[in-house]
Order: sequence, then C-alpha cells, then structure tokens
Amino acid sequence: MDGIINVYKEKGYTSHDVVAKMRGILRMKKIGHTGTLDPEAEGVLPVCLGKGTKLCGLLTDKTKEYQAVMLLGRETDTQDTTGKTLSEQAVEKSEQMERAATETILSFLGPYLQLPPMYSALKVNGKRLYELARAGREVERQPRPVEILELEILKMALPRVTMRIVCSKGTYIRTLCHDIGKKLGCGGCMESLLRTRVDCFTVADSLRLEEIETLQAQGALARYILPADYIFASLPKLMMQAGGEGDKLVHNGNPFYVGMTVAEEGRTRQEKLSQDGLISDVRVYDSQGQFIGIYRYDNRKRRYQPQKIFLGGS
Repeated sequence: MDGIINVYKEKGYTSHDVVAKMRGILRMKKIGHTGTLDPEAEGVLPVCLGKGTKLCGLLTDKTKEYQAVMLLGRETDTQDTTGKTLSEQAVEKSEQMERAATETILSFLGPYLQLPPMYSALKVNGKRLYELARAGREVERQPRPVEILELEILKMALPRVTMRIVCSKGTYIRTLCHDIGKKLGCGGCMESLLRTRVDCFTVADSLRLEEIETLQAQGALARYILPADYIFASLPKLMMQAGGEGDKLVHNGNPFYVGMTVAEEGRTRQEKLSQDGLISDVRVYDSQGQFIGIYRYDNRKRRYQPQKIFLGGS
C-alpha cells in the first residue's frame, strides 16, 4: 500500500498512537503521520503509507484549519484545560466585554511572533520541551513567526468563544488562546480543538480507526488510499514521449528537457511553454502514466531538475 489515508484522530490518542494502530491494522511498518495533534485534540490526521511516507514533511508544512473553543478567565501551565491552573478570574458577560473580546481576537489576524509552549514536542538541546516541563524545568525559547490567515468568531457565550482558524505551519492554537487571553487582560486557555482540514484533506472525508479496521477486514480499504500525486493536483502535468529517452531519464531520477514531453492541445509542449511562459514546478509522469515525482525548471540549465522522486524505493 503506497499513498495517503485521511484518518480522524480521536481524543485520547497521540499521533504516534494512531501510527502504531495503523501498523497493526495494515500489518506494515512503513507508516508515518503528517503533524502532531495533542492527545485531547481530534480531527484530520493524514497518514502516509509505503512510498507515500516521502510526503510526511511536505504535508506538515501545509496550511491547516481548526475549530477551537477558548475559555477566557483561566490560565494554565499547558495553555489548555488539562493543565494546572495558574490564575483564574470571573469574566463579565456584557456587551462591553464581548466587544473587547471580539476586537482582541481579530487583532491576531495576520503574521505574529508566537512563543512555543513548554508543553510541546519541540526540542531544545536534544530534549523535548514537554519532558523538561514535566520535570519542573522551564527553558528559554525563541518566538517564531506564524500567520493567522483566517480568523472567524463562530459563537460567543462568555467565558467561552468558539473560533474557526486557518493558520500557517507551526502555529499552536493553545498558545493563540493563551495570547488572546493575556492581551485581553483576563487570561485564557483552550478548552477543545478540532482540526477540520490539512491542505486538501477535510474532516468530512476522514475515517476513524474502527472504520479503517472494518474496511481492511472487508478488503475494501484500497479505494480510500489516495495516490501520492493527489496533493499535487494543482501543479501542471508533464508526460514523457513514448519511445524516447525521457522514460529512462525520469526512471533514474535524472533531469530532462522540455522537448522530451508529449504534445498538448495540438501544440508541442515546447511551443506551449514558450507562449505561456516557463512553468516552475510540475508533476512528472512517464509515457505510461506512472507518477515519477516533482520537478522544477532550471532557467540557467534550461531543463527540469528533480525535486522529489516517488518512484522506486524509500
């Protein structure tokens, strides 16, 4: 099995737990997840299988969408409601407080510097931050640039606020809730988190582990495993000419020239590229339609250079 399967991670599981469960269900070792979700968070977790594990790093970098419930008036050491309470105060239910909360929340739209939480999987001097935090140690961390691309208030029932968030890679929603509460002056933490989308993978199309196990037992799981080129559907497609040397070049992960590709819409690929401007990144297939990988045009060498090859071994 090579490709990606859209798993719904349930509460109580770590991302590593999901991978371990999948290895048991599918009876294969080469499986990897595409970005850590906290044990109490749930939602979309694309899992890569076989040769698809080459996609793990690429999907980790993709834009993500969440639905989060923020609890105002409480600050914890983990920045969510599972942690130890550091401070607590009542939050007034008034129009004035709702306006202030709305203004503060929306002020985080766009880029900002976010300080990673101590309870996180980031490493400092070879140690996971959460390991240090559990040992009662706090170390200096450097703020990291993140971007809140979309931020929508779905429901405000103080002290709780339900938000929809679209953000860049590396964004901690727990920390966003903490930072909003801090700026508002009352403190805040995350009460619940649902990841609704990772790039083109949505919660509506995800499968729970129990469903995956049933489908595998029925021999029907293959239809839910998406090929590696699925996530590159937005890139232009190049296919090698039959009978030329293009197949041999791409099968060995070598560069190739534009003239080695097939005609398209009555024009040669060279004519099309000359007219429309050279395309940078493309998904490349051999003459039989087998996906090879992602190539990038090198203007200096005037040829396509391999960036990520999915054909062959690991």
